[in-house]
Amino acid sequence: MRRLLKALGTALLFLVIALCWAPTLIPPFLDRIYYRGPASDHYDGARFFNPGGTPHGHGNPGRFMARMATASGRAVWPDSVPVTATVPPARVFGPAMKVTWIGHATVLIQTGGLNILTDPIWSERASPLSFAGPKRVRAPGVRFEDLPKIDLVLVSHNHYDHMDLPTLKRLWQRDRPLIVTSLGNDTILRDEGVAARALDWEQAVSLANGATVEVARNHHWSSRWGADRNRALWSAFTISLPGGNIFFAGDTGYGDGGWVREAAKDGPYRLAILPIGAYEPRDIMKESHLNPEEAMRVFEDLDAKTALGMHWGTFRLTFEPIDEPVARLARLRREGGGKRKGFIATKVGRTFDVPPL
Repeated sequence: MRRLLKALGTALLFLVIALCWAPTLIPPFLDRIYYRGPASDHYDGARFFNPGGTPHGHGNPGRFMARMATASGRAVWPDSVPVTATVPPARVFGPAMKVTWIGHATVLIQTGGLNILTDPIWSERASPLSFAGPKRVRAPGVRFEDLPKIDLVLVSHNHYDHMDLPTLKRLWQRDRPLIVTSLGNDTILRDEGVAARALDWEQAVSLANGATVEVARNHHWSSRWGADRNRALWSAFTISLPGGNIFFAGDTGYGDGGWVREAAKDGPYRLAILPIGAYEPRDIMKESHLNPEEAMRVFEDLDAKTALGMHWGTFRLTFEPIDEPVARLARLRREGGGKRKGFIATKVGRTFDVPPL
């Protein structure tokens, strides 16, 4: 029975991945147009693309699905990892900055009287299906009930592990936060009764206390059902604050590095939040996800004072062992010393103080 259930689980996982990676397998009626606008250096009038990269695809999805189906080379993860949840303060005022890694790309930033949340996901699965797909291994580091009132939510793109509609609906119903995202993603949220402000790269919106949020370029792709591939834009974010700027990279590969050079112009950064996981097999994932070595390069190129590594150890999306990203980051810190010590990875649920610039 156990073997049968395991085989069924693998088959369902393969189905979910196929939905996300293989547009040719999806009926055309599932294609949706989320955005209409003039062509640009990253939009051809129908779909978005990475400047200097392949227009509408990354890696080799057929090879990735074949490997996932056979489990060849895929590290075994535990079913669960214990998490000690924390209860954050209601507010943090003045220049002090407290940051809590809640899990995956979900980070709570508290500073200047603002509570900011990135790519929030409290669901058990990162999937279009409630019964199949990548299952959470580490529980959220803050219970939703203990989450303080949220003022600003950043949604980097529409993949299920970053745009979790059940969580976003709960946040909207409870707090009515300002939700900032990139072009086209507001259409998906609006269909769920959630209001959002959608901006193009290099466009900004003003917040309270003299703060601004700019939607910034990164290097990724988007899809909810496969056939709608790259109908909505992906992005990073720069938050300009009196106490020091923050860069949230969202989900990204290194690409041609142009996005890093552009983001560096908005520095210096007090805090950079950078992905370090979901990078193997490298020949397939390189265009989509940074590995720890590339993330360290981004950290150094941004000239950030502190960085937090995220996007690892919560959902098994790719092939590497669960804690390999943080082990590789620790080695880079030891070998480089000096400023590299500022790039940290914490346990889920840990709150830490970000030093000033």
